[in-house]
Formats: sequence, structure tokens, C-alpha cells
Amino acid sequence: MAGSPVTAEAENRQMLAPHHDGSPLHVSTQTPALGEEVSVRLRVPAGDRGLAALGLAALDAVSVRSNPNHEPRFAPAVLLGERDGWEWWEAGVEVENPVHGYRFLLQGQAAGGSGPRQLWLNAEGLHDTETRDSEDFKLVASAPEMRPPAWLASSVLYQVFPDRFARSAAADDRSLPEWAIPAAWGAPLDPNPPGRSAQFFGGDLDGVREHLDHLDALGVNLLYLTPVFAGRSNHRYDALSFDAVDPLLGGDDALVRLVEAAHTRGIRVIGDLTSNHSGDAHEWFRAARHHPEAPESDFYYWRDADNDGYESWLGVPSLPKFNWASRELRRRFIEGQDSVVARWLKPPFNLDGWRIDVANMTGRLGAEDLNAEVRQTIRRTMAEVNPDTILLGESTNDAASDFQGDAWHGAMTYAPFTRPLWSWLMQPGSRAAGGIGFAAAQVPAHTGVQFFEAHNRFVAGFPWRTRLGTLNALDTHDTPRFLTSALPGTVPVAFGLAATLPGIPVVFAGDEFGLVGEDGEASRTPIPWQRLDEDPSRWSSGEDRAYRDLARDTTALYAALIAVRRSQPALNGGGIRWLHVGDDVLVFVRESAENSVLVAAGRGDFTVTIPAAALATAFTGADAPLPLFGAEVDGFGGVQLAASDDGITLSATGPRFAAWAHSGVESP
Repeated sequence: MAGSPVTAEAENRQMLAPHHDGSPLHVSTQTPALGEEVSVRLRVPAGDRGLAALGLAALDAVSVRSNPNHEPRFAPAVLLGERDGWEWWEAGVEVENPVHGYRFLLQGQAAGGSGPRQLWLNAEGLHDTETRDSEDFKLVASAPEMRPPAWLASSVLYQVFPDRFARSAAADDRSLPEWAIPAAWGAPLDPNPPGRSAQFFGGDLDGVREHLDHLDALGVNLLYLTPVFAGRSNHRYDALSFDAVDPLLGGDDALVRLVEAAHTRGIRVIGDLTSNHSGDAHEWFRAARHHPEAPESDFYYWRDADNDGYESWLGVPSLPKFNWASRELRRRFIEGQDSVVARWLKPPFNLDGWRIDVANMTGRLGAEDLNAEVRQTIRRTMAEVNPDTILLGESTNDAASDFQGDAWHGAMTYAPFTRPLWSWLMQPGSRAAGGIGFAAAQVPAHTGVQFFEAHNRFVAGFPWRTRLGTLNALDTHDTPRFLTSALPGTVPVAFGLAATLPGIPVVFAGDEFGLVGEDGEASRTPIPWQRLDEDPSRWSSGEDRAYRDLARDTTALYAALIAVRRSQPALNGGGIRWLHVGDDVLVFVRESAENSVLVAAGRGDFTVTIPAAALATAFTGADAPLPLFGAEVDGFGGVQLAASDDGITLSATGPRFAAWAHSGVESP
């Protein structure tokens, strides 16, 4: 994987491409209203070298093409001036539709005197032929209640699967239901039914609360709990009711204690709702099964007049599917102050939002599609109770069509980040069963170029503000843990990208301790707190010292990268500009008016030269950027940066991840 200096014309073109994104440097407002004129700005590399990279002898005009009411409209851009080697062009776009698409058209004379040349720039990149409307940049003029809270873009999320995180002393006194198969903390996971879903370790919410100091030290500021309502499984996605916290987790009072303690530390807490289905033991389903006359009968899809056969999630009979045509279901569950959605956001519980399970399937069955109605109703209800809350939706694959700013603030999805990351940084032939969405459960091998192409393809479909709220997850409770099959030494690269690309970094509890798991169930590992204790007398085996040292080092890495993410304004809403895309190394810069962050991520040895024309001149010479890492964190840092008036050269023996901070971008 050894690299070499970058001089190829195609790679220079990537570095010197015109640039626009949805960040404040390029768009005058993040929350436009219908009818408002928004100023959008384009940066074009100045000078002969920039023109040559575009295949132009001269740039004659720049305009913006938007598509109000599906009828193309062009607006001329004016040249504002030149700054740090870039020309800045600006045009006004009147926002006429709730999702208003636009792209840039550059017109000039082709190099070599071959006649006129047109270039189109949209969210996916630069093109020399006309592009599709679905790939346009997007301005979102949704109602104020649909907008995300300001804190979303600066969140770092920690996901807890309550049964496996931590067990308080109170758990010892609780009687278990008949479905539960008790297991001692730290016992091997049972991968086979019924143990797969019924093995019960007894983690509870007071156990989570007792370890909030760990979350605080790690630096996360958003805690996501998978379902806390009682079910007949360890995962609780088969709810019996939405009216009370499972007594096995400590009941309602335990949730109140946890949220209050988290808020004291500046950590927000969101819950998990199953809007697609309930459990087959849910009180609503039991009232409706074999009772067509019951008010709850309309809550589900029945296959016969006797309410015997029914639709369920992927044919799993324990998860009957909700029928959102029911007005009564909406009233009880998602609509108004007395609904399930509202109740848990209000005192005394005060959750800060919801993650919605199987959001992509909710309200959809055959020819029926009520998904938009459901998600918009959920968000309106949340805004009535507390507008300073977030709404995240699970959507396993291409999520863009549902995530255009009308309700969901961000997506828990695998196509933009998780799957391409795995393909770049995992051992060839790795398996990925359990929800990740790979065909035949095998991870294809990708180059860094393919990572970029896949990532860029899927994020291009999101409005900018939705992209900022979408999760950058190495793994979750539904996937194998990344480390299980990662190429040696690539965890800093993987989590470094999660922390620095636009989106919300995700830590699935245990990743920071180096836990592994070969599928979604096996990744739900009880956290081995006893092996992490500083007191050797509490260790149970001679292997515990080595494990504790590994966990300490990995935790230090995660904490260092989270600190970088949270401390740099450019990483919390700033734009992104790719500088180099190679098979073994990726280089980009996040930019804002406050500061800039240069990022290099390599899975092997590399040497990359970034010409000065691709950077602001402030990045070169004696005024080079400052490294954002400590030498004590293995794998983070260790990239040599040599700056000159001609540009910068980055080199390392990989895998390596590094980031440097510098001053912000000034526009004319």
C-alpha cells in the first residue's frame, strides 16, 4: 500500500475543482422561508492553472439553475472578487418550493480552441454533461417546527443497549419473566434461538447512570437508549406497552434519575420508538386479535375477517405491523399532548428526542404509503411539547427520498458511511451479517476512491442540514463490531473519519474498549467493567491486565478524537472540500469562517502533495497549520507535514489519521 507523490492530472483536477456546499460560507441562511431570496456562493480556482484543470481557456460566465415547480430557471452570478487564489461568484435564488434544488453552470471556451464548453456543478460533483434534478444542491424551507435544534450538528452520540451496558445492585432483587434466560454478567453470548433474544443479563438504567462519569470523560454529549419499554426479549423492540418503563430496567423513576443526572453533565438523552410494529403481546394487539369489533382492530393489518392472520415486520410473527390509516392509533401514539410521543418528552422524563426504529418501513405496505404523514405528525407533536428536541429515523439503505427536511433531522443509515468505510478498512472477505445490508453478508473490497464515490453518491441526496444530522457509525447494535474484521491499525482512521466528516459521530458502547462481535447479536456484548478496574485485586484472570491496557489505549484514542471534533468550529457545521482521493489515502479540509481543519486518513503508507492552488495561501510557508493530536495516542498523528510556498506534502507510514487546525476562510 505504499504511496507516491501525487501529480496525476485527474487528481489535480479533484484538488482544483470549483466548490460549493450548504455550509454558511456558501449559503446565506440555513433556514430560509418560502419566497425568501437566498444568496449562494461558488468558489472557482483562479488563474491559468485553475482554468487548465477545468479544461478551459477562459471562463465567460457563471449562473445558477434552479427548478421551481419543475420548470428550469437561470440566474446570473456576479464575480465578487478574488481571495487566496479563488474567485468567488454569487447569485440570488428565490426559494419557491419546500425543497428547492439548484446547481451551477460554468460556461467558457474549451482549451485548445475547440469551441464552447459547459460544466455543471451539483451536490455529487463536477460534470461535463447535464445532470439530474435529484442530485441538485437543496434549500429547505420547511415550517419552523420541522427544523433541527442548533445543538444537533455538534453532537457526539453514545449508543447503549440497556441489558448489556451495566447492572446496578438493585437488579439482583428483581424477579424475571418466564421468557428470560438468566445469564451471569460476562457469560458467553448464546447465538442460537431462543437464547439469541431471550438471554438476559439484567443491565438497567441505574447501571447506566452509575457510569455517566465514563461518558463524560469520553466527551460524548448525546446518549441514545435502545427501547426501554417492556417486551418479551432482551432487545425490547417487541413492546408490550408504551406506557411505562420496563420494571426490569428500574421503571419510570430510573429513567427520570438517569435523564436528570445526564442533563447535569451536559449530556442529552434520546429514546427509541418502534413506529412500524408492536410486539404480539402488546396490549393493543391482544385487544384486537380475534376481536374485529375492538377499537384497536384498526391498528393492524389483518388477513381475514376473524383477525387471525396479520402482517408483520419481515414476516416475524412476534412483530405485528401497525396500520397508520387508523385515526385512533395516531391519537394514542403520535398525535397531540396525550400521545406516547409527547408523554416521554415532558416532565418528569424530559427526553431530548426520539430515534424511530424501521422508519423506512413505517406506514408502507404494498400500494399504501403513509410514511410522510406519520413522520410529520411525530415531529409536529414533538415541537408542540419541546421544539428543542431531535428526530432521527432508521433507514438502512438509500435514505435520501424520505430525508428532505420535512420531519427527520437525520438518518441512522449505512449506505453513506458505514458500508463504504467497512469496504475500505476491513480484511478482504470479511463477513457482515445482521442488518448491515451487504449482499450475501460479505463485505466487498474497496479502494479509497471507491469509498469516496460511494460516500459522495449517497450524501449528495441529502440537504446539507440533514447531512449534518446523519449518523457516522462504525457499527451499531444491528451490525458486527468494526474491530472484529478491521485491517490492523485502522481504528484511528475509521473513527477519525467518523469524527471529522459531516454528520454525527457514533460510539456503540464497548467500541471504546476494543470489544468485538461477528454479527448484530454477538456485538451486544456485556461491558466487562470488572476487567477495566484499576485495582488488580479485582481482576479475575491473568489476561485482564492486557485487556485493561488495550481498553485504556482505545478509550484514550476515542476521547482524543471526540475532543478534536467538539473543539473545532469547522467540524461542527463547516463545509467540506476534498483535496485528494487515492486508493490508500484521503485528504479533505473542513472550512468555516471561524477556522479550518485539514484531515488526512491513510490505510497504508502514503505521500501526497497538495498544490498551493488547492489551498488558501495561509496553509503554506511559515504559517502552516497546527496539529490536533497528542503523541501519546497511537495511530492518531504521526503524519509529517512539510509546508512551502508551493503547497504542502503529507507523508506517513500507515495506517494513520491526522488533523491540523488553521484560520478560517475569508470571502470577498
